[in-house]
Amino acid sequence: MQRRTFLLASIAVLALPLPAFAAPIRATLYKNPQCSCCEGYADYLRQNGFQVEVKPTNDLTEISRKAGVPEALQGCHSTFIDRYVIDGHVPVEMVNKLLAEKPDIAGITLPGMPIGSPGMFGAKTETFTIYALTRDGKPPTVYATQ
Repeated sequence: MQRRTFLLASIAVLALPLPAFAAPIRATLYKNPQCSCCEGYADYLRQNGFQVEVKPTNDLTEISRKAGVPEALQGCHSTFIDRYVIDGHVPVEMVNKLLAEKPDIAGITLPGMPIGSPGMFGAKTETFTIYALTRDGKPPTVYATQ
């Protein structure tokens, strides 16, 4: 009876989808100490399987600039995942697309703090334009709209 139980349990474990065994993706989110919507975005990422470390800083503009985010396209926080910067309240679908496709870019950004974006209050009222940030100093391009 014990062998049968072991065998059935083994089959059940093997039948689980592979992501059930995957480690969470680590993310480091830099934010201004006074900003509360950034905590909302960190919670949003956590709810979507990311392991997020939040680091309050007064040097956010400099961190974003060094990561390749032009001032006009900066969000209110910068998140680093793998080799990419994700600036602002970028929807998780776009983060996952970036991580799956692995393009040769510095990262992506959703400028400003659009109402209804992940971590922000209110209902979405506009199309979000997410920009791809280049590594070679060329101007950003549209990565996706949502």
